[in-house]
Amino acid sequence: YTIIAIVIGFLVGAIFLTIAGISPAVAYGKLFSSIFSKPKYLVWTLVYASPLIFTGLSVAFSFRTGVFNIGAEGQFVIGSLVACVLGIVLKLPPVLHALVCLVAAAAAGCIWSLIVGVLKVKRGIHEVLSFIMFNWIAFYLSNYVVNLPGIHRESSEATLDIAENARLLLPEGIRKALDCNAAHWGILFAVIAAVVIWVIIEKTTLGYKLKAVGFNRNCAQYGGINADGSVLTALGISGLLSGLGGAVQVLGMAGRLSQFAGQEGFGFEGITVALIGGSNPIGCIFSGIFYGAMKYGGSKLSIVKAPSEVVDIIMGCVVLLIAISHV
Repeated sequence: YTIIAIVIGFLVGAIFLTIAGISPAVAYGKLFSSIFSKPKYLVWTLVYASPLIFTGLSVAFSFRTGVFNIGAEGQFVIGSLVACVLGIVLKLPPVLHALVCLVAAAAAGCIWSLIVGVLKVKRGIHEVLSFIMFNWIAFYLSNYVVNLPGIHRESSEATLDIAENARLLLPEGIRKALDCNAAHWGILFAVIAAVVIWVIIEKTTLGYKLKAVGFNRNCAQYGGINADGSVLTALGISGLLSGLGGAVQVLGMAGRLSQFAGQEGFGFEGITVALIGGSNPIGCIFSGIFYGAMKYGGSKLSIVKAPSEVVDIIMGCVVLLIAISHV
């Protein structure tokens, strides 16, 4: 069904391209050639996909456990902010510096999500409302920190570059061979995270408890499962994954954090990745790569004078059709 939804999404995109007076064959030809025609394009696809797999895993994990983590965007921003600041101010040796940034970003994302979890289980405040507000708090907090002395780069709207010791880049020789200066270890970390989450959900007692609460909270409580504790655990792990995604983006591709003019969207795109992947951690790997390919290939559509927004139309149709399948 997912494949059918993707095909229909491309057909709808072709209709809009035709209305705009642009040949769908030319536009889609450029889209696919920008992904598959050279090995470096495939590497760039993986670079774009890495943070999306993390946020997709975050949302998918929360879906499977009965909560809706629409706050992956805020957790992603907080993770990237913490990783960036520590990447600038700390002076540590290679590997250790990056590891400290990753762990701190994961912890920050976890805590950011847990605050909402506590509001839910202690005060009955719905997580969707809290997450929406926390997304904006993270947004403005990031912009505030970016402009602090010692963090802000003069005459720019971005931070200083993080230390080279904190970067997750592949060795320079490999990057030159791949012809991609931003190639990093993020995709490997994302795949490992997906496998770990799959094992937790499908092969552990913790995963069984979390899924039980997701399927039927009252039944799980009757069976002796602590439903509130399960919600907090689910949101904590979910926030941890989004925080890692933010760290991977900053330590890998970006190297700095810019002042936001609007929401970056990685967390919201993670919802799409989770839906296309069927809320399955392994499925999120493939759906994240697919979305990453669409984002990277779509950025080249301007060469043939086609709007890059056609990618958003296609992905929106795919999500709509997948949502309809549940009805």
